[in-house]
Amino acid sequence: MILYRLCCAKEHEFESWFRDSAAYDDQRARGLVTCPVCGSPEVEKALMAPALGRAARKFAAEAAAETAPMEAPEATPPAPTQPVALVSEKEQQLRAMLRAVRAHVVANSVDVGDEFATRARRMHEGEEEKRAIRGEATPDEVRALIEDEIEVLPLPVLPDDRN
Repeated sequence: MILYRLCCAKEHEFESWFRDSAAYDDQRARGLVTCPVCGSPEVEKALMAPALGRAARKFAAEAAAETAPMEAPEATPPAPTQPVALVSEKEQQLRAMLRAVRAHVVANSVDVGDEFATRARRMHEGEEEKRAIRGEATPDEVRALIEDEIEVLPLPVLPDDRN
């Protein structure tokens, strides 16, 4: 996993985790990386300082403690911080719609597993009764179905399902 500091076109800065740099590039190209403040898909990586190992941080903290002058304790406790939404309201609404679509498809279709391409082709050719099905297919199988003008749609994977 890699943490990137990001900045949108309106200069809102935020951070986000990605599996690797290729995952960031792919998600950005598909418009999935958006600013949580304004929703802008125009997002770029911002400069960030490298993270140091634990030993280096411990050494730096000890050195700072030895050289820093003693400070008086604060008279008043610090103000509570405002909670920050990890997902924008717009993205929360999109996820809710995806969940509803997925729930509807699951409730109103039959899971045929890895026989999806075969069953879809049989229904298209009239060899099997037409009904709503869902299942697994390889990219090559999907490509062949589309080329033969057999309608297929991917069932959206919810971001929460991947975590």
